[in-house]
Amino acid sequence: MLFSSPTEGLAHLYDQTTAVRMLAQAGFEAFDLSLFTMTDPKDPFNQPDYREQALALRAVADAAGIICNQSHAPFPSSVGDPTQDEERFQTIVRAMEIAAILGAKIIVVHPMHHLDYRTHAQETTEMNLAFYRRLLPYCQQFGIKIACENMWQYNQPAHRIRDSACSRPQEFCDYIDQVGSPWLVGCLDVGHAALTDEDLPAYVRALGPQRLQALHVHDNDLWADSHTLPFVTGKVDFAGLTAALKEIGYQGDLTLEADAFLLKFPLPLVPEAVRLMACTARYLAQEAGKQDA
Repeated sequence: MLFSSPTEGLAHLYDQTTAVRMLAQAGFEAFDLSLFTMTDPKDPFNQPDYREQALALRAVADAAGIICNQSHAPFPSSVGDPTQDEERFQTIVRAMEIAAILGAKIIVVHPMHHLDYRTHAQETTEMNLAFYRRLLPYCQQFGIKIACENMWQYNQPAHRIRDSACSRPQEFCDYIDQVGSPWLVGCLDVGHAALTDEDLPAYVRALGPQRLQALHVHDNDLWADSHTLPFVTGKVDFAGLTAALKEIGYQGDLTLEADAFLLKFPLPLVPEAVRLMACTARYLAQEAGKQDA
């Protein structure tokens, strides 16, 4: 079980190259390549030389002694406009290729969930089964798995989070089982599950070791999706999480998707904050059954 961190937070403060080097220096074994900014046509990875840029970033990682274990595709995966959604689909395909060039084995791709889930749950399911099936040939072409993730929507009048695609374990399992391909797996977002009032150990057991092959681990106050460092709020059951991961014999990696934590620090303190993140990720990996730490 490798422990990793997304590049997003550090790339926001510096750039992707600096992010990769800083994560390596802090002690992370791997990095999760954040490709969120590919929604911007001006993003470097949207230019004709995107393959060369990906190879250059991989060379930086190789020199720093860190690997890219997984990636995160641009999101949202849909907005409800057919033209824009097709453009977004093609951007996700390019993100898959870039992640594969970096060496990632898994790329997290959010389900489409632009519709109001309360009244369009079945339509959302059918839409996503078609969406993920359409991505499968690219998985085979690039040699990379896609991981569906449990989501949430925001109830604006009530100022609170509510269910969306894959919020509940049974629906998440059904997505993966109905597509029925080894190229589609599950990424359990721990913070999202906590926000939708799920029991984390039960969620892990429901997914099981075959479906569950990636993790996004972070903390929140059970109200806002703050993506902060575990143990900050004391409200998310990380002990139960790691015990359940160990129980099912989890074979995937642990990505600490808590880099919003970094944005609260003055720049001179950021390197120390990244080191604390690495120590936290290492601890959680050990608790989940890492044998060689």
